[in-house]
Amino acid sequence: MLKSVVCSELGAKHGSFLVTIMGLLVPWSCTLAMIDMYSILVGCPLHVPGVMAIVVVGDWVLSILSLAAASSSAAVIDVLLEFHGSHCAPRLCERYQLSAMMAFLSWLLTAASSLFNLWYIASR
Repeated sequence: MLKSVVCSELGAKHGSFLVTIMGLLVPWSCTLAMIDMYSILVGCPLHVPGVMAIVVVGDWVLSILSLAAASSSAAVIDVLLEFHGSHCAPRLCERYQLSAMMAFLSWLLTAASSLFNLWYIASR
């Protein structure tokens, strides 16, 4: 009984943390994509060093948070599979695994963006 309560609480807390972080990451990334598209369409680069420093710091912070969310979701999946075993609904476990994979992918892309922008600032 205690194991099922612990697993359901872990699943609920994991989901809210992951949703919160991705809720921050998606608008941030979409805003940067729109700014880049505007810059390409207008033809003037908006790569001012001060603005790029804000982008690097924002990418860096969100990259760390998305890594934390991905790691916690992977840990919750491990706990759910270990405690529940065959009692874990297959669709639920698959959704948790998919969310962890996508969170790690978003972390990888955000970290790459941060490093690329940092390199861009250093080269100027």
